[in-house]
Amino acid sequence: MSVLKPLSDFFIAIAKDPRISITHIGIYAALLQYWNEHDCTNPIQVFSHEVMKLAKISGCATYHKSIRELSEYGYIRYEPSYKRNQGSKVYFPDLNSN
Repeated sequence: MSVLKPLSDFFIAIAKDPRISITHIGIYAALLQYWNEHDCTNPIQVFSHEVMKLAKISGCATYHKSIRELSEYGYIRYEPSYKRNQGSKVYFPDLNSN
């Protein structure tokens, strides 16, 4: 599956959602890139520092707030791990599991 289809679907979904900011878009795009780089598995296990680097976000609080909001709004499902050596799980609800 091409990464462009889920990204395009995301942009269609957020077109009328005033809650979404450029930070949300950056994180979602970074998560899709991470998903694409890791064989398109669903869910993906991510570490905040890796996604933040891809999304060009430097503030941990901004990252955590935005990823939680993306989950609350239904664009992803985010399950934090709270363990330093285990990544948090991110599910893309509209993508098929492998």
